[in-house]
Amino acid sequence: MHSESASLGLRLAAWGGLLFLHFPIVIIILYAFNTEDAAFSFPPQGFTLNWFTVAFARPDVLEAIMLSVKVASLATLIALVLGTLASAALYRRSFFGKESISLMLILPIALPGIITGIALLSAFKTLGIEPGVLTIVVGHATFCVVIVYNNVIARLRRTSQSLIEASMDLGADGWQTFRYIILPNLGSALLAGGMLAFALSFDEIIVTTFTAGHERTLPIWLLNQLSRPRDVPVTNVVALLVMLVTMLPILGAYYLTRGGESVAGGGK
Repeated sequence: MHSESASLGLRLAAWGGLLFLHFPIVIIILYAFNTEDAAFSFPPQGFTLNWFTVAFARPDVLEAIMLSVKVASLATLIALVLGTLASAALYRRSFFGKESISLMLILPIALPGIITGIALLSAFKTLGIEPGVLTIVVGHATFCVVIVYNNVIARLRRTSQSLIEASMDLGADGWQTFRYIILPNLGSALLAGGMLAFALSFDEIIVTTFTAGHERTLPIWLLNQLSRPRDVPVTNVVALLVMLVTMLPILGAYYLTRGGESVAGGGK
């Protein structure tokens, strides 16, 4: 009886924690659909899609969306290339300094965003590079590489080396082995890593604040909207969009990688 009551208490505490974390998100969603004549009332007075029409008719919103998509796509592409190459170089061989290199790869995601942002801004100023789209992409790529690297190296470690050796024994060269053996095993890991990197880049604000200059990505647009209370309904709509764009790739990556233990050659 005591264990059952303790289990019930833990479940209630878990659900309470989830409710506490997600209650502000629910409020934003509700107010994104609140009626026009009661946009600031509590509780919400009705349902309308008018604010979506208003939001997507505004040039500043569309420009911010396009810039965020552009930056996230470029940062993800860079991360896929560099993260895959780094994981391929580190997963098999042991050499002096390997742990230090691994730490340096993971460090950008572990450091507070403000530290990374200040370091990047100082580096760009030293090199004489003006903040803009390029600096935002480079800044985002520094931590997106980590996401791809972690996914790919985990999959490589679960891929049986005997498959690669068998391919080489049967006459395949390095490119053929990579194309027909390694790449198919990495497919879902690359896709999941790319989706996570895109989501992380799309809603990044701290590093972007230091590297954006006069550019305004969607998160920076949202931050600027805090000083405009009359635009709260439109801000709620854009915030809902950011949540969807961020949440859907994360869920997709989760479903792609949760069966990673069953990868061919992965063993038991």
